[in-house]
Amino acid sequence: MNKLLAITVLIAFLALGAESFRVSRQAEEEEKGTIANVVDTLKSYYDQSVGTASGYVETLKGYKLEEKAKNLYDETVRAVSTYAGIFNDQVYHILYPQDSS
Repeated sequence: MNKLLAITVLIAFLALGAESFRVSRQAEEEEKGTIANVVDTLKSYYDQSVGTASGYVETLKGYKLEEKAKNLYDETVRAVSTYAGIFNDQVYHILYPQDSS
């Protein structure tokens, strides 16, 4: 128990001591050149357009268009396969007529 207390006090002193050694950052305000301003403006436009596009994509995902498209495809395949089967039967009976006699 005494060792635990001693270690805790030691860690507390080290933490307080380490905090006092922190060097505060000095804000460096440099005047930016024309090219840097243009690049920053282009970056902000790019970031804004990417954000807008991401918003649109999320909105489209909310409409569940993929699910609707898959359902439409499945229904179309089902209908076409039905009519293809009927057409196949008609062609078969035209090519190989059966005599009912």
